[in-house]
Amino acid sequence: MKGQTPLIEVKNLKKYFGESDRFFKRNASIVKAVDNVSFSINRGETFGLVGESGSGKSTIGKSILRLQSITDGEVLFDGKNLHQMSKKELRDLRPKIQFIFQDPYSSLNPRLRVGDAIGEALLDHELCEKHVVEEKVKEVMEICGLSKDQMNRYPHEFSGGQRQRIGIARAIILQPDFIVADEPVSALDVSIQAQIINLFSKLQRQKNITFLFISHDLSVVEHLCSHIGVLYLGTMMELGSRDQLYSKPLHPYTKALISAVPIPNPTLKRERIILKGDIPNPSKPPSGCKFHTRCPYAIDSCKIEVPEFKEVEKGHFVACHLV
Repeated sequence: MKGQTPLIEVKNLKKYFGESDRFFKRNASIVKAVDNVSFSINRGETFGLVGESGSGKSTIGKSILRLQSITDGEVLFDGKNLHQMSKKELRDLRPKIQFIFQDPYSSLNPRLRVGDAIGEALLDHELCEKHVVEEKVKEVMEICGLSKDQMNRYPHEFSGGQRQRIGIARAIILQPDFIVADEPVSALDVSIQAQIINLFSKLQRQKNITFLFISHDLSVVEHLCSHIGVLYLGTMMELGSRDQLYSKPLHPYTKALISAVPIPNPTLKRERIILKGDIPNPSKPPSGCKFHTRCPYAIDSCKIEVPEFKEVEKGHFVACHLV
């Protein structure tokens, strides 16, 4: 992307759940939550991961930050393999890589005042003196659209949008280089979503933070992300720049997702592509192309051969026999 050296490189990432049952000498179901996924993110960019629930988006986010182990592959942060770091090396790096959770309320201690919740990581990592923490907390709260007078309140005294801002404040107070935002606006009202999206854009411009933005809402991703990857059952179906995916989507799954995005003009209508059937059981995915059971254009080879993830134009990749 843009010929830059990536800050994040994900190479052939695999994460499988389940293992053989040795006692009964039988094989348990193995779920390939993430299956051979690769992409990179340049410094200062926002990369979007989209797909239906169960596609492996959150698993990739947690695997990148080493919140869980991986089965195979590499995750490089500024050229260093995160999954080969020692505990001390990883702890030293933690302030630079942060996670914003989908449900901010569950990630906050209900017995801890929000000022203490936002500032505790500064003390834990010994990044500043105790008497300086309060001023830093006030500063970051104002950046995130919160009043410094709210420092002594508890999480239950805030709205959903305000709690999400608290989660963002907890992440950026450490001045990270990289943030994984896992569905950060999915549970919010549309008006609050717009405020949070504008806040992400502001943080990227002012602090040059690199984001991995995980979402199932392509209308949100369009506003934030410069590059987008489309996942289905743990497999990358299409990857490219925002303009490439929205102006010329190649994979039938991408086309169906984009067709569901509403056009903000009541006089215009987009032809809706309705996918038939349900997402297959991830422990027993279809042979060949995983999407062929729901694809309206599937041919015989789709049912047998796994499509190659190929570059069809510069920076635009797709895994489809029809392209």
